[in-house]
Amino acid sequence: MTGAIINRIKRNHGLEHATIHVLSEGHKRFSAQGNSDHRGFHLNIYGDVTEEEVQAAVAEAHRRLKAGERHLAVHPNCGTVLVTTAALATLAAQVALLVENRGGRARPLSLLNAMPGAMVAVVGAIIVGRPLGVRVQERYTVDGDLGDLIVESVRPVSPSPVTRLFQLLLTGGNPEMQARAYFVRTTGGSG
Repeated sequence: MTGAIINRIKRNHGLEHATIHVLSEGHKRFSAQGNSDHRGFHLNIYGDVTEEEVQAAVAEAHRRLKAGERHLAVHPNCGTVLVTTAALATLAAQVALLVENRGGRARPLSLLNAMPGAMVAVVGAIIVGRPLGVRVQERYTVDGDLGDLIVESVRPVSPSPVTRLFQLLLTGGNPEMQARAYFVRTTGGSG
């Protein structure tokens, strides 16, 4: 049962990414953010994208994934990539501080002394983190093989407080980039 739920989430996550890729092909001034679960996925669009365009993009993404374009399931700005990169960068900074404080004695300027090494370590972690995060995403958090996953509906929903927060973060507060939220309900896709 748990494996079937995980498979559905991974397939919905892949369809979410593929939808964003399809929207990106036709729109240049927009941002998107989503999250998937076993029922489907929420898709938050920031910019001038109509409900009809979102519905068409979901259908096109589904068609293309079913036709074998599995690469569409992977997105470089996925939270998996961001979390992997952030975890590596945090670990790199902590190791740099640990190296500066080797011997167990924290010195008054140890944080300042550790900064150059920490910055180099963090930059290295960011460089490594992005491709590693994409690999983690491909292997563990998305599936481009939809199996028998079917799109049941695409409907607008009220933007949540989280959607509003991402609107501020992704658009820099640009009032022209209005937030629109959708829920894409799916069935099947667990086997």
